[in-house]
Amino acid sequence: MMKKLLGTLAGAALALGLAVSAQAQTRPTMGVVVKIGGIPWFNAMEMGILERAAELGIDAFMVGPTSADPALQVRAIEDLIAKGVDVIGVVPNDEAALEPVLAKARAAGIKVIAHEGPGLTNVDWDFELASVQGFGEAHAELLAQKMGGKGEYAMFVGSLTVPLHNAWADAANAYIAAKYPEMKLIGERYGVAESVDDSRKTALDLMAANPNLRGFLAFGSQGPIGAGRAIEERRMTGQVFVLGPFSPGQGRKLVKDGVISGGFMWNPAEAGRVFVTMGKLLIDGTAITDGMEIPGLGVVHPDVANLDIITDNLLNINADTVDALADLGL
Repeated sequence: MMKKLLGTLAGAALALGLAVSAQAQTRPTMGVVVKIGGIPWFNAMEMGILERAAELGIDAFMVGPTSADPALQVRAIEDLIAKGVDVIGVVPNDEAALEPVLAKARAAGIKVIAHEGPGLTNVDWDFELASVQGFGEAHAELLAQKMGGKGEYAMFVGSLTVPLHNAWADAANAYIAAKYPEMKLIGERYGVAESVDDSRKTALDLMAANPNLRGFLAFGSQGPIGAGRAIEERRMTGQVFVLGPFSPGQGRKLVKDGVISGGFMWNPAEAGRVFVTMGKLLIDGTAITDGMEIPGLGVVHPDVANLDIITDNLLNINADTVDALADLGL
């Protein structure tokens, strides 16, 4: 009798194990390739990815290359294709460099979602939490206010191949040129804003060579941090102003010390959640239509021709808001 009972229990355990294994194998899988790993912005995005994946029953994970190198992103996407994931998400360093490998992913039946890549064509959808014009102009106006509408300023971007950073820079420069003719851009732009060290060194060099430099506008989360540290070193706080999107937790002290004057951002953790939400919609075959509400994006009005979903969900980063934003893990 005991032997029969043990056999029944063993059989039940085996059946349960097989059921759990089968369930795990049928869970959708998603990999999100970001620009670079190990920095606060993308750490927050990873948190959002994992949280939403747990809520929706998806096996989702983030891949963060060791440097902001488009070739590393291509390699990471190739690996995800080989693994046969259901969805690939990407935050591109270079749209043109990724088009062939994203086309390969879609040819393999993998859904592709981009963020900060509104010019990509080999995607199912790209989503943005800030419009190009709105984001660029908001920063431009704030910089102009801090500089009193006159003086020289420099523009940092993550790299000269990051499309969205350069589009923001274009919008900001056009706004300043039209509205504040006494402000002058020095140089063109500097592709250093994904590195604190490169941004700091470039800012120091520019201040040494341009004694009338009064502002830095940095699109790339490490740019304001690096430029801010350079201003601290030169003891130019209150004389040279730094603005741009950055991680509140990383920049909190610089903001409170008046070194970084502020900026705007969207919540990278929310972007991570949207990646997974969008992935689940595509896996389920849910059509994304005008007027529908998507968690994290709100009511959307998709640009079907360009495969873009663009919203304005900006957060203001300043001395009054930075603690609350940092306490959210941003």
